[in-house]
Amino acid sequence: MKTVLHWFRRDLRVSDNTSLWQAYTESDRLVAVFCWDDAILQSPDVGPARVNFLLRSLEALSRNLESLGHQLVVRRGPPEEVIPALAREVGAVSVFTNRDYEPYAMARDERVRAALQERSIGFRSHKDAVIHEEREVLTRTGTVFSVFTPYSRAWKTLPVAGPLPRIGAPKSPVPSPPSLPLPNGGEALGHPLAQSLFPAGERAGLQALEAFLEQRVFGYDHGRNVLEKIPGTSQLSPHLRFGTVGIRMVLDRLQTARSRATTATCLKSCDTWLSELIWREFYIQILTNHPRVAAGAFRPEYNQIQWQGTDGQFDAWCAGQTGYPIVDAAMRCLNATGWMHNRLRMIVAMFLTKDLMISWQRGERYFMRTLVDGDLAANNGGWQWSAGCGTDAAPYFRIFNPVTQGEKCDPDGAFVRQWVPELADAPSDCIQEPWARPLLLARSRYVPPIVQHDVQRGRCLAMFKAVKGAAAPSTPNEETHE
Repeated sequence: MKTVLHWFRRDLRVSDNTSLWQAYTESDRLVAVFCWDDAILQSPDVGPARVNFLLRSLEALSRNLESLGHQLVVRRGPPEEVIPALAREVGAVSVFTNRDYEPYAMARDERVRAALQERSIGFRSHKDAVIHEEREVLTRTGTVFSVFTPYSRAWKTLPVAGPLPRIGAPKSPVPSPPSLPLPNGGEALGHPLAQSLFPAGERAGLQALEAFLEQRVFGYDHGRNVLEKIPGTSQLSPHLRFGTVGIRMVLDRLQTARSRATTATCLKSCDTWLSELIWREFYIQILTNHPRVAAGAFRPEYNQIQWQGTDGQFDAWCAGQTGYPIVDAAMRCLNATGWMHNRLRMIVAMFLTKDLMISWQRGERYFMRTLVDGDLAANNGGWQWSAGCGTDAAPYFRIFNPVTQGEKCDPDGAFVRQWVPELADAPSDCIQEPWARPLLLARSRYVPPIVQHDVQRGRCLAMFKAVKGAAAPSTPNEETHE
């Protein structure tokens, strides 16, 4: 009988899973494994919020597999040692897995492939995390895109595969190799247990998808830029990060929702959300085709920037003690929950790089340590966009005004009051700018601004121009201040 091993990584679901489905249909006996990789667990870029979500997703996966008659085998150690050893232990002729596009993962998979080859065991990887891979969306001359809009247009011309079925019960008796228990908390893995707002696992992911597509998606074009008690965004990013929901399922359900749209506004909102999903694939193909972005700017000249911010300013930004309410509320929310609204991610990233003039890479690393949905491609792309040094990035002279941005996305100040209790009694007309009323600021005991935005804006432009060699922008359209 043909035994095949499926190696779970970022695909923690039993439905619409390419590798798992192929392994199930092409074998007589299927063995499923998850390997704790210490090289990842011990990375400074992995924090408790993500480990917490991963643990709970694995618990849900184990239950789902058990309900179908399968076992999730859990091992720990270097994958290039663990996976070949387990394959030999169960008599597997091949190892199936879904592709991961991060540089470490690609190198790891090549090591595993080589180790398996030495033992005459096959290794098959499948496309699953994306609809279109890095060499599938190309220009007319066969090159990869570095600008989003033409990439998106080309992406939309290609066929989109539909979701795959859930696997069934075992076809034949399956070996039950020894398995490590799943830890009850992150402490067992070297991480404190973090409280997460996000229910984890496949069922929770599908419920989040259905809840968003039932109604909220039709207001997404507006809702994605404002902070409300009922989120205007899907909040699916942790599920897409760990594959508790498949991208094919997401697009299939989105198409169904779009067919229910009754107004042009509803249609536009559906298309705007689709555009955000395509941004995700755009950044993945940038990382895969240009892995150097993991270590530096996409535009190499920006690696020469002499960042001028201090460690003290960086610490204040991390702690939500900058004196700018929307920035501080966002950072405190991140630290407490592992989550930050996408609009706030842009605001705090631009504040760090343009107001504090601190390297985007320091912010990128902090986000990776704290975000429940920390994803190298999306996080790197977002930070380089905000700093103005990435592909298709905001121009370096686009500088957000944190007060104006706070007024736009939190007009009544409810979000600031929730996360900056020092300003709980501040009136809405000045809550984003409390220093405008010195007595209010003194009574609140809220920190004063650590920098003056208008002053820093000028210094930032000079810092970038020194590298860019650009003449000063001469018209309002060229020098953007939002």
